[in-house]
Amino acid sequence: MDLIAKTAIDRRLAEIVMPIVEDMGFELVRLRLMGGQTKTLQIMAERPEGGIEVDECADISNAVSAVLDVEDPVTDPYTLEVSSPGIDRPLTRLKDFDTYEGYEAKVETAELIDGRKRFKGVLAGVEGDEVLINIEEGTVGLHFDWLADAKLVLTDDLIKEMLRARKASGDLDESQFDEIETETGSQED
Repeated sequence: MDLIAKTAIDRRLAEIVMPIVEDMGFELVRLRLMGGQTKTLQIMAERPEGGIEVDECADISNAVSAVLDVEDPVTDPYTLEVSSPGIDRPLTRLKDFDTYEGYEAKVETAELIDGRKRFKGVLAGVEGDEVLINIEEGTVGLHFDWLADAKLVLTDDLIKEMLRARKASGDLDESQFDEIETETGSQED
């Protein structure tokens, strides 16, 4: 739960929000109440097999908003924002590290591990409760409980794979895009 909801208020909100999101057939990926002049309650969710559509985010927003209005856990005014985790998504559950094995990630630990807190490398899956990551020095195993933050790094390979997955699942309809026209020629001075 620590990577899904870090602070005490985030965890309290997640206790309220998670059952709603799950009852609707989705998984809570991350919840953050962020400060500023007007606070923002950011909820990231997706289907168990991955992905979420804009209208599904709106449905979750409406359901969560209704319950939060009754529960009233946040006393200050705030904006509710429901979204997908995105391509360079946060990795908040142990299964995420297995799902995205082979992709580049940035992982940060709460405490120093062998003199460092930040690890950047290619995810090598999960072994028990350890996240495996291939860094320059070799493969490192980090206990999931040690992690403070983790996210995928936006790379061309990651973008290509996400587009390929969306196209394969039928979520990407290329007929909705304009044709790309290329023109060859030389530029004259």
